[in-house]
Parts: sequence; structure tokens; C-alpha cells
Amino acid sequence: MVSFKNVLYRVAHWETWDWRIKYIPLVPFWVWHCIRSGSFWFFTPSNPTLTFGGFEGETKQAINSHLPIESYPNSIYIQAHSDFNSLEKLVKNNFTYPIAVKPNIGRMGFMFRIINNHSELKLYHEKMPVDYIIQDLVKYPLEVSVFYYRFPNQQEGVITGFIKKEFLQVIGDGNSTLLQLMQNYPRIRFRLEEMRSKHKEHLNIVIPENEIFYLSYALNLSRGGKLVSLEHEKDKRLLNVFDKLSAFSKTLYYGRYDIKCQSVEDLKQGKNFSILEFNGSGAEPHHVYGNGFTLFQACKILAHHWNILYKISKLNHKNGVPYMKFTEGWKLMKTCRRRFAILGKLDSEFPVS
Repeated sequence: MVSFKNVLYRVAHWETWDWRIKYIPLVPFWVWHCIRSGSFWFFTPSNPTLTFGGFEGETKQAINSHLPIESYPNSIYIQAHSDFNSLEKLVKNNFTYPIAVKPNIGRMGFMFRIINNHSELKLYHEKMPVDYIIQDLVKYPLEVSVFYYRFPNQQEGVITGFIKKEFLQVIGDGNSTLLQLMQNYPRIRFRLEEMRSKHKEHLNIVIPENEIFYLSYALNLSRGGKLVSLEHEKDKRLLNVFDKLSAFSKTLYYGRYDIKCQSVEDLKQGKNFSILEFNGSGAEPHHVYGNGFTLFQACKILAHHWNILYKISKLNHKNGVPYMKFTEGWKLMKTCRRRFAILGKLDSEFPVS
């Protein structure tokens, strides 16, 4: 039963609302851009070489092909239901445990896991219904998101948002079990059942004093990650790094880079960082959550980004990039929704090591 206290908390914290509710005030802005462009999928020319402009349905393998090879982790791409013995040989020849795994077409951190040994990989491979990626586990201590755009007729872009991410975790006190620590942590109050399922083998273990227990290794907001503003760190050096990344394939104009790095200073120097993902036209500007904005202020920021997305798409369309046909886009959206529903259910039940 949902407590009255939890209801009040959710009403007062718009960030916890379902995304479909948060975006209701913005529907007229989206419709207006569709009318202006003459296309229901007005955003599809934004990143011309990505399926749907990178809104949904593009593989991470395809996105990585538009990035410098040294800028993202060593990766291999695995077909679902492929022979595990062959896979095991590939892993042995290319990686050292622990490794990272995630769907090749994913969303919201569903089924991102850290795999520590042969048995865990075998279980993941057996349960995974879709193609996925195996990557080196990036061990830089800091994860950040950078929202960047550049108009196709300009050499310099704009960084609109810069935030760092913090894990969903609890810290032991030497007396409380994992379950008790979770029950007493406000950030888990709306996903307690999910956490109980994922960590059912550890619920009654007493966590030693000051020991960190990670409840999720996915730093997405939707998976419980916390977003903290780095607005004060934006400068010309940081912009230069992303101008170079954007110019590498000359086709990535709008989106969010999720990155692990040694430090903000190293990232500004263009060293000791690794791109975990590039999210295209469907990327949410995460900095609406990290700066203490009201819902009204957040909606203004989102509307501004959609306007930029429209303008970039319009310029690319004038240069010959077509809008996706309505039936093609609708079919792709339905396919993605089915896929993500399956992955979401699996993620809620699959253990976290």
C-alpha cells in the first residue's frame, strides 16, 4: 500500500513523475514543430547517418562507428542465442573480467550489468533475448553527461548542459541489513520492490560500517542515478573537445554524450575519458534535473532544445536529408516499445552482482 507520506513526496518532487506526465505541457510545442516541418517525424534529419536521427532504434554499434575508435571502450557485438562456447573464446581473447554488458539497442539502462566471471556471463547470455555488447569495464571514477549541439553550417557548437552522475547506493552502519538500509533511504522509496528482487540474495546481510553497497551500476536517472550540476565547469576548452568529436564523422549534430573520465580537468584536456554512449535526437537534456529547476523552468529548457532540434533538422532537410515516412517511423516505434517492455521486465528481475 502506498503511504500518504510517499504520495506527498512525489507530488512535491516533479522529477519523480512518470515522463508522460512531465511532458504533457510540452505537447503543443511538439505538434507545432511537426506542422512547421510538414512531417510527424520532424527530427529525423538531425543526425543524418543515425536511424530516426538517433531518437530510437539505432544500434550502439552503428553509433560507435561515427566516433573516434579510441574514444569508446573496446567492444564486441554479440548475437542473441549464439553459441556460448564461441563467445567464451572471444571473451578470453579480448577481455579480462570484470566486463560490462548491455543491449545493442537499449534504453534507460535496462540490462546494463557488470559481469565478474564465466558463470555470470553464461547466465546473461542465456537470458538475453536481443543482441548485446560486451565492453571493457571503464574504471575512471567520474561519470558525466554533456549535452551538445552544432548547426550544420557552423564549425563551433554549444554545450547546453554539463552534469555528473552518482550511483544509487547505500552505506553500511555495521548494524543494519541491506533491506533495512534500503527501507530507510528516500531515493529508493519508489523502487523498493525492484531492489528487493534484484538483491534478494543479500537482503539479510548486515553491511559493514562505511562500506558502500551499489544497488545499480546504471547511472541513468530512470534507474536511480543522481544528477549533480557542473554548470560552473563549462568553458571554451570543454567545448573544443566536443567540437572535435562532432566533426569526426561530420554527421553528429545534436545529442548527449555520456562519458566516464578521470577528472573534469582531464576531460577538458581531451585525455583520460571514454564515451559510454551517444544519444541522438531522443536524448533528454539531463541538466533540467541537476540545477534545482521548477517544472516550469524545466519545460522552458526542453522547449528550447526542441526548437534547436527542429532548426538543425530543417537545415539538413534543405541539404537533401529526407524526413522518415510516417508508416516507417510508426513501425519502428512500435518495435522499439515491444523490445523495451521485454528488457524492462527482465531488468527488474535479473540479479545485480
